[in-house]
Amino acid sequence: MVAGEASGDLLGAHLIAALRTHLPDARFIGIGGPKMESQGLSSLYPMERLAVRGYAEVLRHYPGLLRMRHNLKRALIEARPQLFIGVDAPDFNLGLEAGLKRARVPVVHYVSPSIWAWRGGRIRAIAGAVDHVLTLFPFEAQIYAKAGIAATYVGHPLADLIPEQDQTASTRAQLRIGPERKVIALLPGSRQSELRYMADTFIATAKLLAQRIDQPLFLVPLVSRETREIFESALYRANAGELPLTILFGHARDALAAADIALVASGTATLEAALLKKPMVITYKMAEASWLLMRRMGYLPYIGLPNVLAGEFLVPELLQHDATAENLAQALHNALGDSVVRARLPQRFAAIHRELKRNTAEQAARAVLPFLAPAAA
Repeated sequence: MVAGEASGDLLGAHLIAALRTHLPDARFIGIGGPKMESQGLSSLYPMERLAVRGYAEVLRHYPGLLRMRHNLKRALIEARPQLFIGVDAPDFNLGLEAGLKRARVPVVHYVSPSIWAWRGGRIRAIAGAVDHVLTLFPFEAQIYAKAGIAATYVGHPLADLIPEQDQTASTRAQLRIGPERKVIALLPGSRQSELRYMADTFIATAKLLAQRIDQPLFLVPLVSRETREIFESALYRANAGELPLTILFGHARDALAAADIALVASGTATLEAALLKKPMVITYKMAEASWLLMRRMGYLPYIGLPNVLAGEFLVPELLQHDATAENLAQALHNALGDSVVRARLPQRFAAIHRELKRNTAEQAARAVLPFLAPAAA
């Protein structure tokens, strides 16, 4: 198994746990983070080395990534696994999977690349690289069926993990946050590259918003010591020591659950915010060269998962040049004051939650067990 970032680490860990109920003696090797390692994965390389997003960033790291993928492929072929599962990270995994498939190692790819949003031509590469795709969203399995690729919709694990009931009051009590505070969750991303592009903007936005609302409290969950250091450096540059802000080590779900509203970098965290029924503003910044390429290849008018799943703009998206502190602060302030939106959004998000809740880990395990039939017998 190979995962490339925090969301893939979570998916992989749940799948390993589900597979162990059927195959308690199974051995797992590859690349994963702390959650997969806690379930018994032997990680051959640090997962952080794969956590690179955007064309310009990948180009800078490309020689090292290529060398790592070559060495990993050789190690896995020598290990002769009964199955390889690539967990997301398509730019790294699809090339690895193609080589493994040529070596007659069965391949499952867990999490469809966003072929419905951009780079739809990748479906041909997927067909040549994998034996089966596990999709998190229902419309994706239909796309693969039309292309003649075996696929199974398994739902999204976050929909299983997050209760459908509102968690705001209980989480605030746990964090000792009074009801008079206006809580804003700031989620600038899990990758170091994301923090480098967005930390300054998030802090500048918080400074503006703090001037417009009473008793604000900003919660900032960060996933690693490295990302915390990047964010704290940005706080120092912005002279923002007086900002009412608390940095959490992890605990993104607690920050979102306690929040009145969230500013979220586009990615899985936007879906987490939707499942917690929270208003949000979605944003993203990347290298200019990467932005120009991605904008040219995009098919949909939106990139945030809540909007993609709804098929409309449920929440604002402010990207790249539009993602200024003034624009973001105004969008957050507007959403906080819009009682119609605040009443309507939870209903729409609840419908998305019900559609995605499928006991994902067990569904995924059952989909891959036929590849492991000799071991299961």
